[in-house]
Amino acid sequence: MEINVAIIMGGYSLENHISEKSGKVVFENLNNIFKCYNIYITNEQWYYIDSSNKKFKIDQDDFTIINHPKIRFDCIFNAIHGDPGENGKIQSYFESLNIPITGCDSSQSKLTFDKIKCIDFLKNKGVKVAKSFTLNKNDSFDINEIINKVGLPCFVKASNSGSSFGVYKAYKKSDLADFIEKAKKFDDNILIETFIKGREFSVGVVKYNQQIVVLPITEIITSNDFFDYQAKYEGKSEEITPAILEKNLKIKLEQAAKKIYKILNIKGLSRSEYILKDNEFYFLEINTVPGLSKESILPQQSIQAGIPIDKLFISTIREAMTNIN
Repeated sequence: MEINVAIIMGGYSLENHISEKSGKVVFENLNNIFKCYNIYITNEQWYYIDSSNKKFKIDQDDFTIINHPKIRFDCIFNAIHGDPGENGKIQSYFESLNIPITGCDSSQSKLTFDKIKCIDFLKNKGVKVAKSFTLNKNDSFDINEIINKVGLPCFVKASNSGSSFGVYKAYKKSDLADFIEKAKKFDDNILIETFIKGREFSVGVVKYNQQIVVLPITEIITSNDFFDYQAKYEGKSEEITPAILEKNLKIKLEQAAKKIYKILNIKGLSRSEYILKDNEFYFLEINTVPGLSKESILPQQSIQAGIPIDKLFISTIREAMTNIN
């Protein structure tokens, strides 16, 4: 039986063009296996583009293609980074239609995308995280109180934002208030964290053939001040896969990443970030719709693990279709 897969990409955030790159990689790897449809989700409209580059609007009432033979989609492959693909919104929509979608469900997506809620949740489960201070955009605040809690330098992060948009590193007291105001443009809630000086690692954890698999670890070395947008997408970093780590530290990080995957009840693909200081790993954040473009870390890790990327995508779709109620 032919399986119809809608590959959704784009989204409402500044990550939309990165998402389109991810979506195209998914299409290239799956189109000879399933009947795939490239569907773009934008602020203006939702639409399908066929092989002749003809554009069709999507009826959002039932996720069908307007003025096109009716298709019942068997699965949605979610390649949308940020809003609405990573924060629970698109998951809620497809849950209401009873159409399976790859990755986390709406509640887990909402939790993991919110940096403040995710860190608080994991901290209560014994996961090591940086010292932090949180603010709502309407809160008055005392700069000295913040500095006393987290120190300088520190990171200022929009709580609901990806690809390092709305993330700033403050070295001076005079910068901190300015960066808080800038971060408010991305989200109402702001996370301010202690800067932990150490080595940075990225760990892909995936469900592959019904097993949780920790992929080879990547060390990130950047010439930029931190792993910002340029470092991630414009070649301003060196990504070493597999990372050169002592065996005991490698095992420790693999166990930590797998534990977090389980605690958060993640499904499908994920990539989490850590800082190593004094032989301890500190959790930074997790991506439940990680980049899948040729430049992205997770595909590199999958190849190093001996898992062909098309096989990984197929497994992800099979898992989603199995989990549907």
